[in-house]
Amino acid sequence: MNLSKKQVFSINKESDFNAVAWEVFRHQAKNCTVYKEFIAGLRIDAAKINSVEQIPFLPVEFFKSHTIVSNNDEPEIVFSSSGTTGITTSRHVVTDVSWYIESFRTAFGLFYGDVRDYTVLALLPSYLERESSSLIYMAKDLIRESENPGSGFYLYNYEELYHQLKKQQEAKKPTLLIGVTFALLDFTEQFSINFPELIAMETGGMKGKRKEMIREELHHTLCKAFGVDTIHSEYGMTELLSQGYSKGNGIFQTPPWMRIIIRDTNDPVTLIGDGKTGGINIIDLANVNSCSFIATQDLGKIYADGSFEVLGRFDNADIRGCNLLIA
Repeated sequence: MNLSKKQVFSINKESDFNAVAWEVFRHQAKNCTVYKEFIAGLRIDAAKINSVEQIPFLPVEFFKSHTIVSNNDEPEIVFSSSGTTGITTSRHVVTDVSWYIESFRTAFGLFYGDVRDYTVLALLPSYLERESSSLIYMAKDLIRESENPGSGFYLYNYEELYHQLKKQQEAKKPTLLIGVTFALLDFTEQFSINFPELIAMETGGMKGKRKEMIREELHHTLCKAFGVDTIHSEYGMTELLSQGYSKGNGIFQTPPWMRIIIRDTNDPVTLIGDGKTGGINIIDLANVNSCSFIATQDLGKIYADGSFEVLGRFDNADIRGCNLLIA
């Protein structure tokens, strides 16, 4: 496939998105064996699909049982999801990791500006304790790209993190704290700080470590502990190479090469309109070498401006590591 990163990551209007999505679909419907067989199983003729709205979405569960690739290149890395004991985890075979790097670097710049302006602190203990986490891969890169000696990872050394936060606060340095939800809550049970300039970002995920909380309760607790007005959030998953961000109130935005579409919970091939709750489908054009059209097990709603909320998960879905707080 001759699609360039520039074509994807410079998308800035609807017509460009649709043109690229259509090109990616034609390629993946032909070259991604699992996706091709899935479309055939639906008794859909890919050649007769003539709009982005008609493109079928591959259930995310296929990443647990199949290798989803759309070329014959050797894998450069395999990302795997976290999961509680006995739960089969997802595997995302990535044949060109530079697509992921370009995606998260460009998206971070769009939402937050130059990462070199920040000290990046990452509280991601459960991810650090295992290999092949796409979140750790991203956090490591952002820490390195920040070129800031104060940036770094924290495991369970909450006191050390607290002192670093105090240091940042006193120096009035822009700081991003990105953390898995249960670890941020554990931290707040021991420490609090009044740091209103801090960007505190939760990545979701209790990992079976704590009882699930509604978003309002969680964010109230974190706001109080860090002395901030709002809590930022990241919405991503192993099966994607792009992520959405929320700068408060659980309202997410996506970068221009990523789109959220809501499907009917009772009829997975039927799409529903703005403001209605349904299953979250995602088009991620950075997934050019796997599958860009994913039907998740998340429930949500989308608004007229393209922003969206995550409202929970399907009842029979596994507890996942991405941002699936019940609103």
